[in-house]
Amino acid sequence: MHFSILKSGVLSGLRFQPIQIEVDVSTGLFSFTIVGLPDKTVEESRERIIAALKNSGFDSPKTKNQKIVVSLAPAHTRKEGSSLDLPITLSYLKAVGTIQTSIDDILCIGELSLTGEVKSCKGILPFLKFAIDQKFKKVFIPFDHKEEAELIQGIEIFLVKNLKQLVDHIQGTDHIHPLVYRDVTDESIDEPSENIKIIGQEIAKRALIIAAAGGHSLILCGPPGTGKTLLAKSIQPLLPKLSIDECIETTSIYSLIQNTVQPIRLSPFRSPHHRTTTTSLIGGGVPVRPGELTLAHNGILFLDELAEFDREALESLREPLEEHTVRISRGKYTHDFPANFILIAAFNPCPCGYRESHIEKCTCSAHKIQQYQKKLSGPFIDRIDLWVNVERDIEIYKKDSLLKSQDTHELLETKKIILKARSTQKTRYKHNKTLQLNSSALPSHCESLFNLDPEAERVLKQAAQNMNMSLRSFHKVLKVARTIADIEQTKNVRVAHILEALSFRPRRD
Repeated sequence: MHFSILKSGVLSGLRFQPIQIEVDVSTGLFSFTIVGLPDKTVEESRERIIAALKNSGFDSPKTKNQKIVVSLAPAHTRKEGSSLDLPITLSYLKAVGTIQTSIDDILCIGELSLTGEVKSCKGILPFLKFAIDQKFKKVFIPFDHKEEAELIQGIEIFLVKNLKQLVDHIQGTDHIHPLVYRDVTDESIDEPSENIKIIGQEIAKRALIIAAAGGHSLILCGPPGTGKTLLAKSIQPLLPKLSIDECIETTSIYSLIQNTVQPIRLSPFRSPHHRTTTTSLIGGGVPVRPGELTLAHNGILFLDELAEFDREALESLREPLEEHTVRISRGKYTHDFPANFILIAAFNPCPCGYRESHIEKCTCSAHKIQQYQKKLSGPFIDRIDLWVNVERDIEIYKKDSLLKSQDTHELLETKKIILKARSTQKTRYKHNKTLQLNSSALPSHCESLFNLDPEAERVLKQAAQNMNMSLRSFHKVLKVARTIADIEQTKNVRVAHILEALSFRPRRD
């Protein structure tokens, strides 16, 4: 037999697309050709494969005067990366008769070193999901991916160290034991070691609790030195550890940019520099990679010095803030990346930072202030749930205040409140698998599930008229009020909840 077919897959965005590896071997002047839109990395696999075969004890194609043609079908799909090294090699060994048994039920992935070692590759968790979706019963992956693969159940996973070991297993002369699933939900994890202490700023801390409880976006505006960055960083310890599904989903995203990654149990905290490009923020490039918005999925995206970001980059946040998805189109391909994050942003009210400050005098001209504020468009601000003006808290300079801080006990009590509020929301949306927090609730949910007191409804409608709110702003106030009610564990949204939610509306409404 001089022809073989092996099923495999190639990474496209966050998913693997099925492909078929066809290998034809004939006698003639030696050549090794790969067709089917391979990128440079796939083309170079022929050199790695030839060396790996020779150094693993198999016959070298060069010494056999073989003409090898590898077709990666469908031909119109772009193939990228080094993960096809191992399946191409297996298909070749089947074609030349080295492997005698059937390989129809085998799905494998891995880069080959020149010595025949199977090296790690990107996207291992999406690959395992692909294997389950394609009804494969067993899959072979590089040994380095052990910790990631332990998260997956429903399929037999075999860890491979080198090419010879895999061939011996297929031939039945050696045996690789399948990986044992490990339930990580009951395992303790290390909380962030940084002990953040915040003195004063009670309104800002209240807004952080609301943001953490309901997944709401938050902007902190104030002069330098008021603790905006410190406040933003204090939100991560308040969030619950990720569920097993969230852990797999988040780890899958990071596996696209790293060959190996530890299972991610804590909510990610991403803080890109204000000079970052729009592509780095939302994703893109060739090959398409996730951006900071996707890397912050199930966690926090912190944008410090918000008004210093490029306006185009900020405008690119508008749809993801509403849809929780980043859609990137490249020619005939469209990639959807998840982007369900809590946006926390901080910025100064003007270039010098002291506009409307009671501490320092602003030195900015009216033109400079206008140009600075133009960075934040009306539609962008309209998508913000909570806006807090942070001023220097004079109370912190009092002698007795210097002894007060947010100790561990207070942090744990705050976290319990947030967890209880989130549990209430999970129960409320139990019939909607894609919805867990109030921030993502649709207008129909606001009408049917929020239990608004008649007087609270009247106050909200009156405020909407007086403040000339958009419909989006109206529902954002209602969702924030519902979160406040959940924090206080009250069934109905009351007038006090509406008034507090209104106090956090962006000042440009």
